Amino acid sequence: MATATFWVLQSDLARLLLQTGWVARLVLLILVGFSILSWAVIYRKYMAIRRAREHTDKFLESFRASGGLPEARPLVSAFAASPLAQVYAAGMKEVEGARGAAGKNPHFPADSTAVSVALQVASAGEIAQLERWMSFLATTGAVTPFIGLFGTVWGIIDAFMGLGESGATTLRAVAPGIAEALIATAAGLFAAIPAVIAYNYFLHQVRRFATRMENFTLEFL
Repeated sequence: MATATFWVLQSDLARLLLQTGWVARLVLLILVGFSILSWAVIYRKYMAIRRAREHTDKFLESFRASGGLPEARPLVSAFAASPLAQVYAAGMKEVEGARGAAGKNPHFPADSTAVSVALQVASAGEIAQLERWMSFLATTGAVTPFIGLFGTVWGIIDAFMGLGESGATTLRAVAPGIAEALIATAAGLFAAIPAVIAYNYFLHQVRRFATRMENFTLEFL
């Protein structure tokens, strides 16, 4: 019984979509495009952040067991997906540059201010990389409900105009047009809700990485 009801609803929905006007179809096409792109971004961002988190945990564990800054150099290539590894690489580059200017003396103290600036610049670059494409998710979550609402309003106007032209005054006459119009709102919410949830999740992860990089900068210095 439930299966039969499901297929009836599916066929009714398909019929409504086929009956929609060109404006409603354009709105639905835009919303489907937003939805597909946002799901692609969500998948790629999730996999990238997951890999970065795993590499960061392993990098920190190995870094603290390495015994010193120079000994941790091989960890950069081993855990390249870790933002902390890239921050470490930037800090070591500044340290080695300062020592090179002092005659390659390994015991020469590097300028802590210059090293701190290098670490902060590298951290900002890594945060920007982690935030990549997040603005698209924010835009999707903010804009698609309004695109859907526009499609709904347009559909309702079209339905009532058709009602006036036909001269019918019953709910049965206007209900199909309103149902078509509401599909746009549903499509807008379908695109927006996952994007908003994913954006907030990724924002939380980026903030966690930012905190870990700040702590690592203090540990490095």
